Amino acid sequence: MHLADTIRTIPDYPKKGILFRDITTLLGDARAFRRTVDELVQPWAGTKIDKVAGVEARGFILGGAVAHQLSAGFVPIRKKGKLPHTTVSIPYSLEYGLDQMEMHDDAVSRGERVVLVDDLIATGGTAEAAIKLLQQMGAEVVAACFVIDLPDLGGAAKIAALGVPVRSLVSFPGH
Repeated sequence: MHLADTIRTIPDYPKKGILFRDITTLLGDARAFRRTVDELVQPWAGTKIDKVAGVEARGFILGGAVAHQLSAGFVPIRKKGKLPHTTVSIPYSLEYGLDQMEMHDDAVSRGERVVLVDDLIATGGTAEAAIKLLQQMGAEVVAACFVIDLPDLGGAAKIAALGVPVRSLVSFPGH
């Protein structure tokens, strides 16, 4: 089974010219979902990982499963105003302006080893902000892991330039 075959492509979503890579079909396939989690976990099995951070929203699904397999805690990273306790935030760029990401101010402790998980890396802006937020709180970001990489958009290279190893399971070159 090739994981790429379980990912649905939706043309012109959310706007004309975009090929949206939809992992809900992968998540709905028990074997593909299990294999995805196993492959995301594999490099860290047997090593000390304190927390897995997942970026809203598909990163919650994947990150929670990865955290469970690693016997690690889970840290949700969300858009501004979605978390109920005291938060720390960081601004990040979108195509059309700025937004903010937040996490609870007690979600990670200084020196904790964290793996960041999300479904897809494109331009890298969201992942870069999440990494900087975790590092701002003193965490050591061991790696950033994604199901899908869109290499032509440069996000993985941007994360690697931060000194954070990047792991992706599937690559879709071109837009």
